Amino acid sequence: MPAYDIVVFDLDGTLIDSDDALVRPFLTLGMAQEDITFGHPIEEFCAAVGIDVDEYVRLYDTDIVEPYPGATELIGGLDRWAVCSNKHPESGTAELVRLGWTPEVALFSDAFGGAAKQLAPVLELVGVEAGRTLFVGDTAHDARCAEVVGCDFAWAAWNPRTAATHPAGTILTDPRQVLDLL
Repeated sequence: MPAYDIVVFDLDGTLIDSDDALVRPFLTLGMAQEDITFGHPIEEFCAAVGIDVDEYVRLYDTDIVEPYPGATELIGGLDRWAVCSNKHPESGTAELVRLGWTPEVALFSDAFGGAAKQLAPVLELVGVEAGRTLFVGDTAHDARCAEVVGCDFAWAAWNPRTAATHPAGTILTDPRQVLDLL
């Protein structure tokens, strides 16, 4: 019997390498590169730095985002998976469609009222208990999301930014290693 009934993924920095796509609109809108950070709900971050979120989304190029090497094979090897992301729903949905990925559930920032993502609504929608769920992400916020609901967490350390933080716990260096945990 598998250890998990479902795997839930963060999207940016976990399944897809979107750093360049995330940064470009901010630079175009006048932000300095060193002031841009990752992992925040886009609505909150735009409000905090004085950028109109609709203008940011208009400038965001979903076509330059690519899956991390091994992510497509990982997705193809899963029976059940979902997405829980701070990403704007317009760009997140467009990327999933373009990649041909069809998670059971995909919740984006609008599902959380523009606030930080939470796993509980995802688990409710998929009907899986936290103890039967693995959440895979790339930020400390992702790890806290898993801790809040009591599910296991694995670090997407195939993302160089994540690997550089020296996270503790289950550290994966290739997306396909998720399949080994099942």
